[in-house]
Amino acid sequence: MEHQFETGSPMPTEAKSESWNGLGWKGPRDHPVPAPLSQDPRGQEEPFAPFLPPALSLAPHSLSELHNGTCEAFYAQASHGNLELLPRGSVQRSGLLRGALTCLVSWDKPGGLGVLPPPQALVQGALCLSQGVRSRRLRPEQLSSLGALVCDMEPETIPASDPGVLENLKLCSALTGAQRDAVNAVLLSGDTAYGDPSSWDLRTLQNLGSLVLALNETTLSSVAKAAREAFSRSIVAAYSKQGRSQWEKSLNLLRAFAAASDSSHPRMKRSADRCLSEPITASTITDPFLIIDYDTSEQFGLCLSNEVLKENLSLVLEQPFPTSYLQVVKKKLDQIYPSGIPEEQLKLLGPLSRLYTAEEISRWRVTSSDTLSVLLNPSDGKWSIRQIRQLLSTFLSLGGILTGPLLQQIGGQLLCNLQEKQIQQIPPEAIRTAGQLSISSCSQTKKDQLYRKAQEAFADLVGTPKAYYCRIRPYLGGAPAKDLKDLAAAGVAIDMDINTFLALNPKALQVDPWSTAALFHAAEQER
Repeated sequence: MEHQFETGSPMPTEAKSESWNGLGWKGPRDHPVPAPLSQDPRGQEEPFAPFLPPALSLAPHSLSELHNGTCEAFYAQASHGNLELLPRGSVQRSGLLRGALTCLVSWDKPGGLGVLPPPQALVQGALCLSQGVRSRRLRPEQLSSLGALVCDMEPETIPASDPGVLENLKLCSALTGAQRDAVNAVLLSGDTAYGDPSSWDLRTLQNLGSLVLALNETTLSSVAKAAREAFSRSIVAAYSKQGRSQWEKSLNLLRAFAAASDSSHPRMKRSADRCLSEPITASTITDPFLIIDYDTSEQFGLCLSNEVLKENLSLVLEQPFPTSYLQVVKKKLDQIYPSGIPEEQLKLLGPLSRLYTAEEISRWRVTSSDTLSVLLNPSDGKWSIRQIRQLLSTFLSLGGILTGPLLQQIGGQLLCNLQEKQIQQIPPEAIRTAGQLSISSCSQTKKDQLYRKAQEAFADLVGTPKAYYCRIRPYLGGAPAKDLKDLAAAGVAIDMDINTFLALNPKALQVDPWSTAALFHAAEQER
């Protein structure tokens, strides 16, 4: 479930049901990106168009109504837009916050009408009003109107405002260093809905959401050890389920909590040539806190012996290590197997396999289709074109045969990146059992190659035009003029769609205008 707070409202006394993903929760601004308006109803270009929320961007008349209404109404809507669509520091993004603050000031003043000016005037005029809004205390109702616009607020405004500003700051994708310092100052005051850090428990840390990423060592050191450890365990529990892009943030958070725990018991000065912790053993490899206990890749490498790695490679690689740790494992494997990694060990590499260069892959012994299938697993990351070419070249040079299931794993796009001599080695039977492959990105020469193989693979179906067409359709981009003429003669039996027609070889279509017209007519009927 998504975790949401009303901006400006106090934290609930009883936490809502929520799902901790190790980093935080999504806020109210997480909605599909709206279709942008290029112009406002008066024919002027709308400078905020990409940012505006669906309520503004999906109803063209709504902007007109807001232009004729109040600035408060405009900013109440704009505060729910996706601020990340406007570059940080841009005129539009800066103008939104300053304009909103100016609007709120005007509503506070006696006789203030808060009428919304045209967007261009708002941006240009609001930029001149940067003075006087930095240290202004923002009240809960103002914060509620500002929403995510607070993300660009000057750091000194944070402690000067109502503590509810923290709920607004949860909506920010990132905070500056100065803003993080201000957040810590507010939290350390104890004058927030979260109370003094010394009273925090696991639920409090979870309720902080993304703000937990901003906590410094001083704040964390004030939190009870039991709460820190419980929170660290919750991160570790979610760690293996996260995408690799989130791991680094989780690791940084774990290290910050570990540093707070160690602050009262400083470690020995680090040495670059020896393990400062207990050596890693077969019994400790599966410890989910391994990444915390050995909190740098250097210490991980110094504490992991080649012997333990060799005997427990699969267990080591089951740990969700970041790239720097995987590089340590790679270096050790090179030491263990100077003549090349054995085929059975290659099956265990997982994401580590993507760190090997094409030259290194050329020394692998990939002889079985099972090994190749494991290495092609897309969940382990993407291969570069050079890597996949070399991997398949190594497999084929050692007597391997590309099968239909392997072609399915390779996919049409990577298939098109193979060399022509590699495509030539694909047996027609593999094409027959590969299912639908998209070869639209192939060069014409490769399309011709694959068509001839498909023609041979489905030769037994030629007598039944409809069945033959259904199987050979993905490869028709390589069909010569004579074969297209035969298809045209089959007429309605083939039911060619317009996309298939557009993928045909233009040179082949020019040979026989009558056949081209017949195929185009069939395709148009199918639209």
